[in-house]
Amino acid sequence: MELLSIVVPCFNEEATIPIFYDAVEKIRHQIDADIEYCFIDDGSRDGTLDILRDLNKKSGGVVHYTSFSRNFGKEAALYAGLKMAKGDYIVTMDVDLQDPPSLLPEMWHILHNPDNDYDCVATRRTTRKGEPRIRSFFARLFYKLINELSDTEIVDGARDYRMMTRQMVNAVIQDSEYNRFSKGIFSWVGFHTKWLAYENVERSAGETKWSFWKLFKYSIEGILAYTTIPLYLSSIMGILMCGVSFIALLFIVIRAFAFGDPVAGWPSLVCIITLLGGLVLLALGIMGLYIAKIYLETKKRQIFIVREKK
Repeated sequence: MELLSIVVPCFNEEATIPIFYDAVEKIRHQIDADIEYCFIDDGSRDGTLDILRDLNKKSGGVVHYTSFSRNFGKEAALYAGLKMAKGDYIVTMDVDLQDPPSLLPEMWHILHNPDNDYDCVATRRTTRKGEPRIRSFFARLFYKLINELSDTEIVDGARDYRMMTRQMVNAVIQDSEYNRFSKGIFSWVGFHTKWLAYENVERSAGETKWSFWKLFKYSIEGILAYTTIPLYLSSIMGILMCGVSFIALLFIVIRAFAFGDPVAGWPSLVCIITLLGGLVLLALGIMGLYIAKIYLETKKRQIFIVREKK
């Protein structure tokens, strides 16, 4: 039989892992394949690793796990899970049941329908019920902004919950960049994708690890990873301000020669200097972010370090 690998990143998820495992086991008979679980313990500080050890023993080797030496982040955990998976098909999903296991049989059947030519079945949320309004607003703004700036399409509401063929997964793991943005990588590698929409589901237990600040930094990662438009915009701003400054200079010189009335008042001068200084710092900041990413890539640091594996 074919093998389906379920890749599940975990960080301090001792309360949700048993619930997740039971939920998937209830529907596994609807999938005509052997199943392996690939849990990645992303440096958890609770009892996550102990639970994974117990599941590994009780499942007879169906549950596998990799434990990091510290917290490397979800992107590193996803990459490690994809490399760890041995299946003909691989699905990535969150352990908190916000990615409903009930969709797994449908995803499996879509990929196995001979009338379809899909390499991936991905999911997207149609609602953000239960999320703070300010977070939902900025999330929609991010998707709108990145799709305007980038040639790589990121579907609004897209989740990391997707089932992929081995061919697509091999393409994804060959992209071993240090600064990872999986939603962009999944889109960039191409392949035919079928999208399934569903309404937002709240966590089964525990608390989200994504604060507003972490989500903001993650969105910056995505923009920097898949577009260089901010660099062009900073250059355009510089050209425009040079033009404005040149026109202002001509105006002042002509006025002084024609009317003998030099421009008076330092407040206007301070405002202009402040504006130009702010624009210069903005442009330098944008370039600095890109240079920082180049610096991290050239160091060739490990994306993750394994402490324990089973």
